[in-house]
Amino acid sequence: MNDAKQLIKAAKEFLIQAYTEMELPGLEERIVQVQEEIRESGTYLHLPHELEHGARMAWRNSNRCIGRLFWKSLVVRDHRMASNPDEVTRALYEHLRLATNDGKIIPMITIFAPEQPDGNVPIRIWNKHLIRYACYTEKDGSLTGDPAQKEFTQYCLQIGWKGSGNAFDLLPVVVQCKNDQPQWYLLTQEWIKEVELEHPEHGWFKTLNLRWHALPLISDMVLEIGGIRYPAAPFNGWYMVTEIGSRNLGDETRYNMLPVIAKKMGLPTDKADPFWKDKALVVLNEAVYHSFKKNGVTLTDHHSASDQFMKFMRNEAQCQRNVTGDWSWLVPPMSGSSMEVFHKEYDNRILSPNFFYNTTDVLAGSINH
Repeated sequence: MNDAKQLIKAAKEFLIQAYTEMELPGLEERIVQVQEEIRESGTYLHLPHELEHGARMAWRNSNRCIGRLFWKSLVVRDHRMASNPDEVTRALYEHLRLATNDGKIIPMITIFAPEQPDGNVPIRIWNKHLIRYACYTEKDGSLTGDPAQKEFTQYCLQIGWKGSGNAFDLLPVVVQCKNDQPQWYLLTQEWIKEVELEHPEHGWFKTLNLRWHALPLISDMVLEIGGIRYPAAPFNGWYMVTEIGSRNLGDETRYNMLPVIAKKMGLPTDKADPFWKDKALVVLNEAVYHSFKKNGVTLTDHHSASDQFMKFMRNEAQCQRNVTGDWSWLVPPMSGSSMEVFHKEYDNRILSPNFFYNTTDVLAGSINH
């Protein structure tokens, strides 16, 4: 089966499902039109309503996402005509403003030009997450900032960006169009809403000077709809508390704040108290939850997220659709067995439309070690 036949097959399957779900007329005519378009050009163009519903289906099919109950609410922004880094970045800034919505987070995706039939990628965003904090290596070898961003920070410094050197230094946006040199653009407080963390009971927590950004915006995944790949399609929902507290700030390979918090709490960090990490983890997550709520920023807790996912499963069953899922990602990284999502088994098949990881690492070979 050649590429054209594969694409026709994928397009037909998508169109049948999408038009059936949307209860739209003209399916047969549309399939014929798309088949002719593929035979003539090697690709086809999604109509706006196809792009919108396809993106929402991709969220619905995302095995690793616990927040899929709200898939129908995804706001889809069509920026397929953007052709240079300035246009792309303006669209990204606008996405940040609209989706942040002064803290009342709106699920949103901005879709740029699709991959070409010859495999060329018109637009690529180099950031894995559009908003992340830099990581600096100090003279003594210690790290300041987010260790997950060490390599990307090094690259940004090499291409001319200069940060302030602090632990929560916003990295720039790096955009590449076609095979041109990547361009970097500053992210400033004009576009980013951040939350300074404090604890409702422990006054000392504020002295840790911790913060996190309000919007979780994934920017390096490929959106696939009906065989068409969109390598630049940044999207966001809102944070679950444990994503920030347990993982971003708590992980040993990230900000590793649990030993610091345990010390502030007067806990022995050895075998004398095997629960010191658990106690510190609860306090850290309490601080994140309290601070986001105090600042009016949308955030869900892990127990509510589990309940919402169970409702999503019931809704899908009523629509006679099977829910796929990756158990290791769906179960929150804190108090897992206390939630219903923990006690279910999931089919981890990959459905289409969906989001996929880019198979090429943009940083590979770009940093001199």
